[in-house]
Amino acid sequence: MSILESREVSKLYQMGSTSVTALDNVSLKVSEGEFVAIQGTSGSGKSTLLNIVGGLDHPTTGEVFFNAKPLGPFSKREMARYRRYSVGMIFQNFNLIPTMNAQENVGLALAFGGLRGIQRNRKASELLDRVGLADRLTHRPGELSGGEQQRVAIARALANNPKVLLADEPTGNLDSTRAHELLELLRRMASGDALTVLMVTHDRELATSFADRIIQMKDGKVTEEG
Repeated sequence: MSILESREVSKLYQMGSTSVTALDNVSLKVSEGEFVAIQGTSGSGKSTLLNIVGGLDHPTTGEVFFNAKPLGPFSKREMARYRRYSVGMIFQNFNLIPTMNAQENVGLALAFGGLRGIQRNRKASELLDRVGLADRLTHRPGELSGGEQQRVAIARALANNPKVLLADEPTGNLDSTRAHELLELLRRMASGDALTVLMVTHDRELATSFADRIIQMKDGKVTEEG
């Protein structure tokens, strides 16, 4: 059964008097526990697709389903709950709060999930330990390497036990060694926890090495599914 599905999803943006098609009738299915990479040139629509299945944007036409339930009818509160508990997102630029240390950055996501006090600190520490940062809890982003910052971002994305992890160019700011280490971590999580990973990447070698399947996009369309 598919945990995530888009059915004939299109997204149009109005740029003055011009209509730009970012997604053109995109249909795809992702199974639970699958690691799927999306590839394509800049402007192919891959990040737009990730934002739509993550509930950060809405399709102009078509529908996204999570566990066979359509997102379209969701209220604002239901959509916020979906983004908080069902999907986790990591980005190329990490998006960490620079004035907070690693434990606090992860703890903030846990706070949004309703966890308080000692429980929150303990859970944040456990998550950071899981991504190999048990000795970096009190370090702020500026004191961490790029690879370490992305691991904090992964721990934060996993804070509320999502079923799906959406990763938009997660290795874009990392060297090849750190990129491999990061995707090995994601691969282990996908295999060990039945965590579903949908990752946008420009790196064909990384996609081939770690993904179960590669989806190619061009001009807002899916052109090939591995």
